[in-house]
Amino acid sequence: MLPPENRLRRRQDFAIAVKRGRRAGRPLLVVHLRREDGAAGQVDGYSDSHPHVAEGTPSARAGFVVSKAVGPAVVRNLVKRRLRHLVRERLGRLPAGSLIVVRALPPAGTASYLDLAHDLDAALKRLLRPDPAPQPAGSRTVTGSGR
Repeated sequence: MLPPENRLRRRQDFAIAVKRGRRAGRPLLVVHLRREDGAAGQVDGYSDSHPHVAEGTPSARAGFVVSKAVGPAVVRNLVKRRLRHLVRERLGRLPAGSLIVVRALPPAGTASYLDLAHDLDAALKRLLRPDPAPQPAGSRTVTGSGR
């Protein structure tokens, strides 16, 4: 179970993470990560001063989306429990104040715990690596002999 200060509950929080965050897709799940914008305790102007967030440094918060396409209620709840446990173990790797949304895809319903862990780790590895340096407008990377 995730502690209350690490849970995403509001629609606005899910929307910020999904619409403005980076995304990494894997065969079993899609992970959206929105990092804190640098203002103390704020993600896109949203203050963390609501009842589920402790005072001081904001912690990373996670939410889960598991649709009916994944399977019947028993399967969906199993997938959610597995994902909550996996994310709880990895919260320390996430930047303080970040928002993460994990969306299970239909194949997640038949996947093992280890398969979900592998896909989550791969997605987080991709999302947590530094952003590539932006290229100046009009420049192109040319490979090959140029003929």
